[in-house]
Amino acid sequence: MKNVFRSILSVSMAIVVLLSTVSFSVDMHYCGDTLVDVALNTKATTCGMESMQNLSSESSITKNGCCTDHKVVVDGQDELNSSPSQLTLDNQLFLSSFVYVYNSLFETLPKQVTPFQDYHPPTLVSDIQVDYETFLI
Repeated sequence: MKNVFRSILSVSMAIVVLLSTVSFSVDMHYCGDTLVDVALNTKATTCGMESMQNLSSESSITKNGCCTDHKVVVDGQDELNSSPSQLTLDNQLFLSSFVYVYNSLFETLPKQVTPFQDYHPPTLVSDIQVDYETFLI
């Protein structure tokens, strides 16, 4: 039970560390108010309006450009502190008492020792009281 709990806890902590350090970016391309493409960690493909801007420069839409690009970047944690170097005395006292009490929750009862466990009585050939008909009343 204790080993299973410890392995589940270690796997969950590894997943938390992995998810907190991962960074990614989402790139979105809008043509007017319409979302054309969404890309994760790459550049979003365009709708082709850039090529039309070069061909005709007469329209006010193509001069200003109707396309917009939005990029959302989620930065992960860069530095991990593996040692608790800034624990105060109160925090250390609380942590040590918590660990002590938590470990004492899982103590098992001592095993009952029976001294006659390996003793086997002799085989009974005949019942002596019945053979001699002597009964204590």
